[in-house]
Amino acid sequence: RRILPISLPLVMNCCAGTKNASTTKECALPSSLTSPPIKSIVAPGECQFNESFTAVPLLENIPVSSTSFVARFGLPDKEKGLGLSTCACLLAGAKVDGEEDMVIRPYTPISTNEDKGTFDLLIKKYPDGKMSSYLSNLKPSSDPVVAFKHIPFNVKIQYPFKSSKNILMIAGGTGITPMIQALHALLGEEASSRTTEKVKLLYGSRTADDILGEDMINHWAATQSDVFSVTHVLSNEDDEALFEKRTDLKKGFINRELISESFPGPEEDVLIFVCGPPPLYNALCGPRDQKEVSGLLAEMGYNEEQVYKF
Repeated sequence: RRILPISLPLVMNCCAGTKNASTTKECALPSSLTSPPIKSIVAPGECQFNESFTAVPLLENIPVSSTSFVARFGLPDKEKGLGLSTCACLLAGAKVDGEEDMVIRPYTPISTNEDKGTFDLLIKKYPDGKMSSYLSNLKPSSDPVVAFKHIPFNVKIQYPFKSSKNILMIAGGTGITPMIQALHALLGEEASSRTTEKVKLLYGSRTADDILGEDMINHWAATQSDVFSVTHVLSNEDDEALFEKRTDLKKGFINRELISESFPGPEEDVLIFVCGPPPLYNALCGPRDQKEVSGLLAEMGYNEEQVYKF
């Protein structure tokens, strides 16, 4: 496994920020949430998973906050990395609660191809989420318990991205995971070879407790501030003092004003990535399965050549 950088805390309070927590629990952050940006690019078609489901073991279930955890799975070939192109996702399948049909959900790993024999998924627990509830209660073992496959539709926009000087990432909730994958490539690129000059992330969460991967993302923004910056947009945070203490926090929702003050207009050399729940797509760019851009970004003049929906 990779050596963890000492500049980022390796131990965190898993209930940190949880206002009703009566007890606290310390847990170690996984390497996939503490590493520097790592460019580890492979071509599509090299993934260890193919178009048929292959079951693998859950090796670790690592809590990272009161609402999220990292599930670390083994790979079929323990001597190799996952071999997933950037950007791309996997399909996870499992029989949940005795149901006859397999529950299938897409996940984008937050680990890189440098990790041999394992890969990590950052998962948020939802009370009514069949797969997230199943995975959060699953005990690590050597038995193959969750199946994965990788199909051509899972291959998204590929790095190197078209040579846009400015990239805006708009993410909500677990929509941050493909952005982390893209950021590894963009920020892990040698400065002399980098064609993108500025990357801005607008990341929407309900509360400060819900920000997934916050420590690593903020660390990347601090150490590569000439290229990368982030604004966390919190819709339901009631601690007003937080917004006074931190300039990277905004209250409300991702809107025209935030986009305009963060990013050049459609007449410039720009590329916008969007990933999140359906309401985010509907409000900002239109449904994910429609290439046509509608919503706020269309009103602002951005077109389908400039907006990519994950």
